[in-house]
Amino acid sequence: MPSRFHPERLAQAIAERVVSLVVEALDIDALVRRIDVNALLDQVDVERLLDRVDLEALLDRIDLDALLARTDLAAMVSSATRGTADDALEAMRGRAARADDVVSGWADRLVGRA
Repeated sequence: MPSRFHPERLAQAIAERVVSLVVEALDIDALVRRIDVNALLDQVDVERLLDRVDLEALLDRIDLDALLARTDLAAMVSSATRGTADDALEAMRGRAARADDVVSGWADRLVGRA
């Protein structure tokens, strides 16, 4: 029984071989360098991406001991309290200046300058 010629199968086989040869010949690094990453990121739906993130699994992967070892807690506390102390000091300076104005006004009245 003579074998029947199947042009579709031949075309498929040729196409697969050609695609394989082209992909093997590509310089992937050069191709990636041509990608406009900013344009690509502009197309990303960040909200949808974040909806897919398993926060529990992500948090489980964090090594808190290593994170704390790399964190300068003393500097963080100092920075936080310095801001509060600076605010308190500024408020006290403002009150002292107002008190000085009041005392100066009274003194002016007492000596007849006002």
